[in-house]
Amino acid sequence: MSRVPGWLGRLGAGLTEMSERLDERRVEVEQSSDPLAAPAPPTPAPAAERPDTPVEPPPPVRETPPATRRSAPSAAPRPDPAEAVPWGVRVAAEAGWRLLVLAGTVWVLMRVISSVQLVVFAFVIALLVTALLQPTVARLTRRGVPRGIATALTAISGFVVIGLMGWFVTWQVMENIDTLSTQIQSGIDDLRNWLLKSPFHVTDKQINQIAKNLREAIGANTDQITSAGLEGVQVIVDFLTGLLLVFFSTLFLLYDGKRIWEWFLKLVPAAARPGVAGAGPRAWRTLTAYVRGTVLVALIDATFIGVGIYFLNVPMAVPLAVFIFLFSFIPLVGAVASGALAVIVALVTQGVFTAVMTLVVVLAVQQIEGHVLQPFILGRAVRVHPLAVVLTVAAGGMVAGIGGAVVAVPLVAVTNTVVGYLKQYSEELQQQKAPAPPAPASEPENTEDPVHAE
Repeated sequence: MSRVPGWLGRLGAGLTEMSERLDERRVEVEQSSDPLAAPAPPTPAPAAERPDTPVEPPPPVRETPPATRRSAPSAAPRPDPAEAVPWGVRVAAEAGWRLLVLAGTVWVLMRVISSVQLVVFAFVIALLVTALLQPTVARLTRRGVPRGIATALTAISGFVVIGLMGWFVTWQVMENIDTLSTQIQSGIDDLRNWLLKSPFHVTDKQINQIAKNLREAIGANTDQITSAGLEGVQVIVDFLTGLLLVFFSTLFLLYDGKRIWEWFLKLVPAAARPGVAGAGPRAWRTLTAYVRGTVLVALIDATFIGVGIYFLNVPMAVPLAVFIFLFSFIPLVGAVASGALAVIVALVTQGVFTAVMTLVVVLAVQQIEGHVLQPFILGRAVRVHPLAVVLTVAAGGMVAGIGGAVVAVPLVAVTNTVVGYLKQYSEELQQQKAPAPPAPASEPENTEDPVHAE
């Protein structure tokens, strides 16, 4: 029998096997591209290769029609809603609700403070007075005076000095009120004559109309003025109550301030107690430096402006100097108000020239104060930007009147010190908790004897 048919049979078997492999590969590719396609039926193993036995062809592979495969829609997974929101919007939302919580907390705190405003102001003023008098108590204690006696002597002396200043101002005003009223009336007449002869072309009719409008305004508001006078009784009662609270609070703070601070630290959570304990002494040093520096600057302002207006023959120069001293505790605004008061008194009593010279004296002293005295005396510990001072005084005045304007700036100075220290303390604490970097691999020490190395 010829060998040609056997060779042809083997060639046909090889081609059949190759065709089967191509079909299997095509089915795998279709299944991987379309997950809904039906799996291909298993392909039977090829028959054993025999030269004399013909190989039967495998059954045809039944393919799924394309229309059937695409009939079921593919279910794409939906993204997370949080991931669909842009990152900037998410950051703004996170910051927004935290700011709302802080604003609500501040609002509630302000409502509570406003309900007990007299007590809060009395305690804050007691803190300021304590910061001024505490160095004297410490000095007396170091010299062997018992702390109770030193506290009593310092507090009583301080309040006596303040009382004498108030009495002196009241006495000077009452003694010179008649002369001052006469000088004011004469000054108004001189001012009227000056306006009539001035280049502003003011007529006598216009001046009379202005005076008439003032009288009508005063007459229309008579009821309000009377009610304000009746409310003055309540103001006097509140003032005396606040004065007693300030006196007793100052006594206890001078005598037992350390124990009060230790008791306050027990109310702070244990985790935050070390930071608060370190911020407290720094805040107290800032407050002490502010109060002592402000008193010294106010005393210098009052002395120089008082001497200047005294030589200009402005009446009640000493009471005006005391007013300047007291108003100097309100930064920026107090200096402007007290200086304007001195200029007005000089204008209505001595004329335009004296008023201009008084204005020159006030501006010169205030310029020296702002550029020399405050930076030199107060120093960097309580330095606050002028814009922050203006905004703080305005906000304090809007919230709580003159008292708020007085305590606003020291509050901001103390807050600035506390926040700066707590930030530094937090950074140092994080550095301590951070794992130490691995030490660099050092070379093995040579333990051989250098003498007998060779």
